[in-house]
Amino acid sequence: MRTSLNFSNSLTKIAEMQGDSIFQVLEYDELRGGTDLEDAIMLSFMKEAHIRLRQIRILLEDSSVKIESGALHFLKGDIEMKNKIGGIVGLSKKLISSKITGESTFKPIYTGTGELFLEPSFAHFALIELEDEEIIVDDSLFYACEESVEVGVASQRNISSAFFGNEGFFQTRLSGSGIVVLEIPVPENEIFKCRLVNDVLKVDGNFAILRSGTLDFTVEKSSKSIIATSTGGEGLLNVFRGSGEVWLIPTKSIYDKLNDVGFNKILTSTKGSSGTYTDNE
Repeated sequence: MRTSLNFSNSLTKIAEMQGDSIFQVLEYDELRGGTDLEDAIMLSFMKEAHIRLRQIRILLEDSSVKIESGALHFLKGDIEMKNKIGGIVGLSKKLISSKITGESTFKPIYTGTGELFLEPSFAHFALIELEDEEIIVDDSLFYACEESVEVGVASQRNISSAFFGNEGFFQTRLSGSGIVVLEIPVPENEIFKCRLVNDVLKVDGNFAILRSGTLDFTVEKSSKSIIATSTGGEGLLNVFRGSGEVWLIPTKSIYDKLNDVGFNKILTSTKGSSGTYTDNE
């Protein structure tokens, strides 16, 4: 029988997915703990901008989950933590994987009956259920998963994608069956989930954060002609071929611009996904 903690009225469950364990995304409706005027002003702006604090809750019932190292906030119930090293060979693989993907070396496994709360964050989260399949995700997106999901390394299959794709030589591979939690850079409703069926998707810029392992990824010139490529302003394109799904985050570049140059500058400037700012004043 699962244990349960009582939520306050200011905490809302905004997403849930159930497998051997239950994964929930919780959201704090409002933060009211400011102790001075500066805090109060900041919290007021955050409320108006719909910036919310979120937290992952995982309910276990004789089940096991892996989480990113350091992500645990607190737990309740009969739950044990362990790390599967796998001997010298397993440790070497984990160290190499950590070095090349940026993920933590060890992902602790929690087993038993009870509930885990992971660190609260202003980040956004997505819940995905894998069914004997594989996905490739950007570095540092992995947050938690059921133990049945394998977390590994995906190397780029060709030189063009490794050197020119802005993804690096290696990314994180998640494979098997089970629920996965990803920490994503934009709200999930701003992700364009493009489904390909023996088709081709060409993307100008580095805003594809997830792809099915069945897809072939390459980097290609935007035109067969070198002159056309150099004068067209697009240059190289990230190309996905085959059948599967690609997650695109087109709004991320707007948030990056807001952080870099401020709101007023955005209103008077334009920039392509791979270009430079141009003042329109």
